[in-house]
Amino acid sequence: MTSFMNESKIKKSSARSVALDLIAAVLQRKTPLDKALASNLDIAMLEHRDRNHARAITAMTLRRLGQIDALIDKMLERPLTQKNMGVKNIIRIGIVQLLFMNTAPHAAVNTSVQLAKNRGYGTHKKLINAVLRRISREGKKIIKNQDEARLNTPDWLWSAWIKAYGEKLCRNIAKAHLLEAPLDITAPLNRALWAEKLDANILSTGTLRRHSGGLVHDLPGFQDGAWWVQDAAAALPVKLLGNIKNKHVIDLCAAPGGKTAQLAHAGAKVTAVDRSEKRIEQLRENMARLKLDVEFITADATQWHPENRVYAVLLDAPCSSTGTIRRHPDVMQLKRPEEVLKLVSVQKRLLEAAIKMVQPGGLIVFCLCSLELEEGPAIARSLKNRPKLIKHVAITPKEVSGCKEFINDDGDLRTLPCHFSKHGGIDGFFATRFQKL
Repeated sequence: MTSFMNESKIKKSSARSVALDLIAAVLQRKTPLDKALASNLDIAMLEHRDRNHARAITAMTLRRLGQIDALIDKMLERPLTQKNMGVKNIIRIGIVQLLFMNTAPHAAVNTSVQLAKNRGYGTHKKLINAVLRRISREGKKIIKNQDEARLNTPDWLWSAWIKAYGEKLCRNIAKAHLLEAPLDITAPLNRALWAEKLDANILSTGTLRRHSGGLVHDLPGFQDGAWWVQDAAAALPVKLLGNIKNKHVIDLCAAPGGKTAQLAHAGAKVTAVDRSEKRIEQLRENMARLKLDVEFITADATQWHPENRVYAVLLDAPCSSTGTIRRHPDVMQLKRPEEVLKLVSVQKRLLEAAIKMVQPGGLIVFCLCSLELEEGPAIARSLKNRPKLIKHVAITPKEVSGCKEFINDDGDLRTLPCHFSKHGGIDGFFATRFQKL
C-alpha cells in the first residue's frame, strides 16, 4: 500500500512539474501552448490521465491568471522579482488546484513545496507554504468578491470588446472564456448514428457536440474517416457558398483542413492552398484519413494564382485567434494590439488576391476566428465601397440553421463565445460574402 501511494504521489508531482514547464514556456518564453505541448519531452512519459492533469492545470492557470495574480499580490508584502518567476508559477499552480480544481489542501500545498525543493527554490519553501495555506483558508471567500470577467481579460481586449459589443456582451464573452470548450465534430453522413456512438448531442447547426473525455484518435469512427473535429462556428462559412457540387473552389490558408473536408464532401473540386509545407503535409494526412480527393498547393496565396478563374474562393485568413480563447487560453497572454494591425495588412492582401481568382458571378467568402473589429467587419465594410468590382451578398438566418443571433446588422456572420451558452458556447467567428461582378 505504501509503495502504491508513493508511486501515485510521484506521478501527480510529475504532472505538476510538466504544468510548471508549460506555464513558463507560455508566460516567460511566449510560446503558444500547443507548440509547448508538442515540444515537451516529459509529457510523453506520463500516463494519459496525468497528461490530461498537466494540461488541465496549465489551461486553468492561463484562464484564471488575472484572478490568481490578484490573490498573490494580496498575500505578499512585496511582489516577487522577475528572477523569481519560477516561484510565482509554483504558487500559481498551487492556487489553481486549491480554488478551481478542488484538490485537497494538503495535497496542493505539499506538492507545491516539494516542487519548489526539486526546482532549486528551497529558500522559498516557507513563503510558498505560508501563501498557499492562507489561500486554502481565505481564498474561496476572496474570489467570490472578485470581478472574474474583468480580472482575467487583458486591458486591451476588454477595451476593444467594450467598443465592439458593449459592456454586457463583453462581460458575457469574458465569462465564456473561463469554461473549457467541448469537443465539436462534423460527421457528414449518418449524423444520428455517430451522435449515439460518440455520446454526443446534435446542435441545431448540425454539429455533434461531445462533453465527455477520451483521446480523439481512440474514439469510434476517427480512424475510419467518418468525421473530423471542427468547432460549430468554423463549420458555418462553407454553407455560405450554397450548392458547390462539381464546381471548382479554392480553399486559401486551408490547413488543418476542416473546411477543405466540408468542401470536398459537398462535391466540389477543391484546390487547397497553404504557404507552409508542414501544414500542407498535415492537410494531406487528414484528407487521406477522410478518403477525400483534394488538390494541394504549397504557395503564398498573395503571389499564387490558378490557371483559370474559379467559381468560388473560401479564405479563412490568419488572424489574432481571439475567438478561440475557450480552446486556446494562451491567446490572451500572447497576443498584442500591434499584432492585430500587422495581421489586418496580411488579410487585406489575401482578400485582394482571392477576388482576382474568382470568375464573374462567382463567390468569395472571407472568414476568420477573431473578435476584433479591425480584422473582420472593418475590412468587409471597406469592400462594400467597391460596387464595380464586387457586391456584398447578405447572409440570412436560414443559411445558418435559423440562428438569428449569428447575423449582425451588416448581414454578416458574427458568432460570439457566449452564443449557445446552454450548450457550452461556441467559438467567436466572422464571415462575409461577396459576389464577383
